[in-house]
Amino acid sequence: MLIVATANASPFLALGMETLRAGGSSLDAVERVIREVEADTQEHSVGVGGWPNLVGEVELDASIMDGRDRRSGAVGAVKRFPHPISIARKVMERTPHVFLVGRGAEDFARETGFTEAETLTPEAAREWAARLRANVPLEEMPELLARRKLLPYVLLARDPQRIHGTVNVLALDSNGDIASGVSTSGWSWKYPGRLGDSPVIGAGNYCDNRYGAAACTGHGELAIRASLARAIVMHLEYGQSVEEASARALRDAPDPRTPDGTVLVTVAMDRHGNHGCFTNSARGWGYAFMTEGMAAPETRKPQQAEAP
Repeated sequence: MLIVATANASPFLALGMETLRAGGSSLDAVERVIREVEADTQEHSVGVGGWPNLVGEVELDASIMDGRDRRSGAVGAVKRFPHPISIARKVMERTPHVFLVGRGAEDFARETGFTEAETLTPEAAREWAARLRANVPLEEMPELLARRKLLPYVLLARDPQRIHGTVNVLALDSNGDIASGVSTSGWSWKYPGRLGDSPVIGAGNYCDNRYGAAACTGHGELAIRASLARAIVMHLEYGQSVEEASARALRDAPDPRTPDGTVLVTVAMDRHGNHGCFTNSARGWGYAFMTEGMAAPETRKPQQAEAP
């Protein structure tokens, strides 16, 4: 049994392993760990406390995937529901669909028993207000807040410190079943309705019992353009190691040295439990993992994929 995740999930991996040791499924472990990160108000790229969009709303995205049959569920641009990963799982299990967004996803959440709650914390609200005051002329503020003049200020979302951040979790249970999940609040100060790779199956999240799993964080638009998570699993299918598959997929992604490029980070595992974390930049961040025999998670730095 194994759980692999981005470093921001490290404090909660033991809870996921507890689920697996008790006979829970890989899906159960993935959901449990991600819910804990979503509830952590100090994690500003996921769930409650996430940085808001350009008009001050926290919009949350998530996806989950079952490696047994590649069933998937995803939600995007969800407001006032703290646990989009659980809503995504319900989409997978209760509907014939894969992806619900915006009001439809919120209606579905209410209908299936999820409770609404405030997701904008005072800290995130203060940071958003300060950013707008520093960059938007006072006379144009009413137009922005009324959603009539957003485009001139959307480049505020290119804040290099706040366009990265997601929680990725992969799990392998005692039956050999694999699951993967991703949750995020997306870029800070983003144009309302923006979706990155996190809720996009094949871009931010992909798994298949026959080969392995991968999930991505960083500049989501680049992961979408590269179908990055699916590409890693595809290279595993072709017989490459986790390291080779991840490096090859990252090399095929848009170059971070170009004007459109920035950091991409992936976590991946194969069906045998080999795992790793890989990045296209020296600025990439690390990951955590925990096996059945470990008392606590271990964290490691990412490996940088060599330039093509």
